[in-house]
Amino acid sequence: MPNTKLRRLVATSIAVTLCGTALAACGSSDDKSSSESGPASLTYWSWTPGMDKVADLWNKGPGKQQKITVTVKKQASGDTLVTKILTAHKAKKAPDLVQAEYQALPTLVSNDALADIAGESKDAKSKFADGVWQQTTLGSDAVYAIPQDIGPMMFYYRQDLFKKYGLTVPTTWEQFAETARALKKKAPDKDLTTFSANDSGLFAGLAQQAGAKWWTASGDKWKVGIDDAATEKVADFWGGLVKEGAIDNQPMYTPSWNKALNTGKQIAWVSAVWAPGTLTTAAPDTKGKWAMAPLPQWDGGTDVTGSWGGSSTAVTTDSQHKVAAAKFATWLNTDPQAVAALAKEGGIYPAATTAQTSDAFSEPPAFFSNQADFYPKAAEIAKTTAPSAWGPNVNVAYTTFKDAFGAAAKDKSDFTAALKKMQDDTVADLKKQGFGVAQ
Repeated sequence: MPNTKLRRLVATSIAVTLCGTALAACGSSDDKSSSESGPASLTYWSWTPGMDKVADLWNKGPGKQQKITVTVKKQASGDTLVTKILTAHKAKKAPDLVQAEYQALPTLVSNDALADIAGESKDAKSKFADGVWQQTTLGSDAVYAIPQDIGPMMFYYRQDLFKKYGLTVPTTWEQFAETARALKKKAPDKDLTTFSANDSGLFAGLAQQAGAKWWTASGDKWKVGIDDAATEKVADFWGGLVKEGAIDNQPMYTPSWNKALNTGKQIAWVSAVWAPGTLTTAAPDTKGKWAMAPLPQWDGGTDVTGSWGGSSTAVTTDSQHKVAAAKFATWLNTDPQAVAALAKEGGIYPAATTAQTSDAFSEPPAFFSNQADFYPKAAEIAKTTAPSAWGPNVNVAYTTFKDAFGAAAKDKSDFTAALKKMQDDTVADLKKQGFGVAQ
């Protein structure tokens, strides 16, 4: 393993106690950036719609006063953008700022592509829920990004059909299973929901809610716990429901899945705060018939949710204006005017807690006009977001999930075996990349 990569790994340990004195040597803002002065022209790579309009607010206001100009360059999202950032960084030509999904941060940090902006963002922490802020620190004293948007998970259900079949909204996963079985008895042609393997983020969020820690650091090594007890519990639960036929096993986002939602063949969906937008397209005939509730809990006495989606704004190590870039990143995701513009222009659900109860969210989504308290309820749920634990090869884990769990769901076979495959492939890839792996 290259020494630089090893130092970055130690610096970004998921456990704070593992960072120690190594942190100062491998992730803090350098002296050069702290002495910046004069005008700065910054470039920001982002996929959020309308981000250029939000940047214009900065350029005409705070940016003009501070002589800091930001130019937005639209990019693709996901792994495509991560690869582009790493390629640019290898040539020392990465932009000043990048939009990065939370699960991509460890990959970018382990490649020394993101700067630690802890010194420039110390006042931002109080604006976010602890579980959200933790995703940008990776559990260390460093800060590698400012949270931008989040995807707290929730339970969506057809109010009219729950009433028709005498079903109660489940508050625990045990009740969820009972509800699925009860529906099957009353209406064999309908399903409560489906288990889908074509979006890894759903399963990751469910495991997160259960307390999973897929990647943690042990000394100077990564420890992979994808097959930990929490995740195995989640896999066994969903695998059992699929095997007995209590729920469907078809993937999401297909014409067949859309039809099932639109016709009432599937009457509920475990999703996230952004679900109204998807339902608007997938099930247009059901407008005003859905309602949102908190995610069912494993323990009736707890109140916790997982995350499905979300991104942050990070400053790269290639930037010659790290302080200026950190100022913009902080403004973009904490200033009331900026966050309101992000919600309006980009359609995002902001990570900043105060923004979640702003005027921008005073009315429910049009598709949920029947639920006036949609956003107040969403804000309360968002506060319960569990900490996550991402590592440097999330893409490998996610790819294996789609293949292994996709086959298991289709065949109604053992989800535990699919989980072990996910674990083994992730560990093997870390070793192949040159990372130390703890047993």
